[in-house]
Amino acid sequence: MEDTQLLKGILEGCVLGIIRRGETYGYEILSVLGECGFDNVSEGTLYPVLTRLDKKGYITCRKERSPLGPVRKYYRITAAGEAQFYSFQKNYKRITECANMILAGGEE
Repeated sequence: MEDTQLLKGILEGCVLGIIRRGETYGYEILSVLGECGFDNVSEGTLYPVLTRLDKKGYITCRKERSPLGPVRKYYRITAAGEAQFYSFQKNYKRITECANMILAGGEE
């Protein structure tokens, strides 16, 4: 399995986790992802994730003129997004605990 397949499975939850910290925009989300080690995530990967989250009702998007030029989209998490984040967090913890047990050879 390639890293991209693993990443695809957790990126939505991580993006929700970043947005729930406070209203933000795409470049800022990419910066946080990069600081956390997701340095191979590009705009071409992020913006479809943001579109999916918006269509599912997990985030809202508003447009505002940037002080540095073009219109910028700002994202905020919704109540449904908060619920989805907590569900993701719980499932992610369970799955990683199981995988870690197997990958450690049953030793914990």
